[in-house]
Amino acid sequence: MSPAHFVTFEGIEGSGKTTQLRRLSAHLAAKKVPHLVTREPGGTPLADEIRQLILIPREEPVSPETELLLYEAARAQHVRGFILPALSSGRAVLCDRFCDATTAYQGHSRGIDASQVEALNRFAAGGLVPDLTLLLDLPPETGFARIARRGRPADRIERESLAFHRAVREGYLRLLEIHPDRVVRIEAAVPEEEVFRSVLGAVAQRFGW
Repeated sequence: MSPAHFVTFEGIEGSGKTTQLRRLSAHLAAKKVPHLVTREPGGTPLADEIRQLILIPREEPVSPETELLLYEAARAQHVRGFILPALSSGRAVLCDRFCDATTAYQGHSRGIDASQVEALNRFAAGGLVPDLTLLLDLPPETGFARIARRGRPADRIERESLAFHRAVREGYLRLLEIHPDRVVRIEAAVPEEEVFRSVLGAVAQRFGW
């Protein structure tokens, strides 16, 4: 049995990563590629409960350290309870966010020491690293405009300032520089169909999907 691949989708709020992940899943289903779709934070019942703790807006300020540890706790459960069993069974995994998001959001944008974030990422993920990361990149202003059109209340992270989300994007672009063999930038400020062609091109080049 050929090894199953772990593919992550990353990007700022409103980048369209969730839409593109779903489109890739439909493409793989049509090609009869066994796979599962998941997201972070979340992916198991316990991790989904932690997701609610993280994302629900609240009056009590959430410290960056608390936020980081909640993300890592959800990830530890997710990896061991969902991702690794799926990969071991020969199914590919498409994941909406993973460790890179923590590095960009809690590390680069919240200002937590990068070495501490990376150490916690490795611990929570048990050393698991994606085979391919698709970074859907666009200006935060464009992402904000898309979020405003969704017609649902923004979550706690989406309510952060434009400056915060600019820093997140900078963090992602820094990861692109550090991991060029794993992270592929996808231009996301273009029509959805054009974005999807780029996604298909990236996965076809890497895996032949």
